[in-house]
Amino acid sequence: MEDVDQSADGQLEKSPETHNLWTLAIQNVVLRVGWIFKTESVIMPYVVDAISGAGWVRGLLPILSRVGQSVPPLMYADRLRSQPLKKFPLFFTAIAMALPFLLLSFVWSRLEDRSIWWMTPFFLVLYFVFFSATGLNQLVFGTLQGKLVRPNRRGFLLGIGGTVGSIFAVTTALVWLDSWISQPNYDGFTWVFLFNGSAFFVAGLVALFCIEHRDADREIPKIRIVEPFTIAWKIFWHDRSFRKAAYVAMLFISSLLVFPHYQWLGRERIGTDATDLIYWVIAQNISVGFYSPILGRIADLYGNRLAIRVGIFIVSLTPLLAVFFASGYLENAHEWYWLTFVLLGLTPVIMRTILNYTLELVEEDQHPHYLSTMKIIFAAPFVFAPFVGYLIDTIPYQIPFIGVSILVLIGGALTFRMVEPRDQLDSVSHKGE
Repeated sequence: MEDVDQSADGQLEKSPETHNLWTLAIQNVVLRVGWIFKTESVIMPYVVDAISGAGWVRGLLPILSRVGQSVPPLMYADRLRSQPLKKFPLFFTAIAMALPFLLLSFVWSRLEDRSIWWMTPFFLVLYFVFFSATGLNQLVFGTLQGKLVRPNRRGFLLGIGGTVGSIFAVTTALVWLDSWISQPNYDGFTWVFLFNGSAFFVAGLVALFCIEHRDADREIPKIRIVEPFTIAWKIFWHDRSFRKAAYVAMLFISSLLVFPHYQWLGRERIGTDATDLIYWVIAQNISVGFYSPILGRIADLYGNRLAIRVGIFIVSLTPLLAVFFASGYLENAHEWYWLTFVLLGLTPVIMRTILNYTLELVEEDQHPHYLSTMKIIFAAPFVFAPFVGYLIDTIPYQIPFIGVSILVLIGGALTFRMVEPRDQLDSVSHKGE
């Protein structure tokens, strides 16, 4: 797809690519604004502590998140390929993201005691439904992006969505979040959940403004339980380039195993309070806006492989930094603990960069299958998430944090074995000259 098209009279006309790039960027910005009110490292674990408080329940959050973001997309990938217009699934999946939070807001507003016995399973079910919709939404977004935006402009899209999204997200958090989460009896979460749902709903509407050519009609396949997993296994086993990236992704994603426990570490070991949650959320979201254009620029100029490598090596330091602040060596550690969340902001940026890398491994027709398979790879380590939560409650907490840091560091080292798809494309193009 070119930046410009040539008309019959020789005039250059603006391509829909630029319009679509900015439309997808705006959609990303609106999602980021809603996302800041449900961060997995701060807000959602805080909600779980309000209704339960058990470490193993916090440990369920990452596995529900990853399974939801991986298995449903895998089941839907074949069907998505048959959709002639991808913007409509992007709209419907965003609406599906909104509904669990709108329902949770209504139920929360009707309860006086939020620690009632059924609230924990009810919340966890909605949490899983939300992330199932999120996984589908991300699959459709990646596929639509692969259709509408060239590889060397996807980093720019990542940077715009991250930077502008962070500005708006942080602004809304400064205006409302503190007053909401500081209300007695956690009453303010009624408004937090309502805001989340509303933002995701608006993001769905924005998706409808994409200008998309209609793909050739395909027969809608029947959904079979085993076949998507068979396809994913074949991709992993037979595509060596993908498999190398998959090993890196699995080791990197292990960093999320301790994600829900950073806020616990701050409150229980360092002595922070609820007000500090605001600064952590803001620090994490500002850092997303800071890292997105940097890694996006690296990816556009030098390829996604280098951007992934740089990001993973930095992320490997995050658990070590948290353990240092909790060690007692620094008297005013509670004033500096927010720096941990500055590093945490790299995680979603690297995940998006890995998905962009995956898009470059295959032709457009195979994007849904490869993206959904990488989502399964993202989920694989999370079978250990409840066990990590249990360990943090029963053994010295330093051990799980340091262990995760080592795994991520190994993942960074393995990036040197990954191929750079653009080098291969350059080689092919030179042979054809």
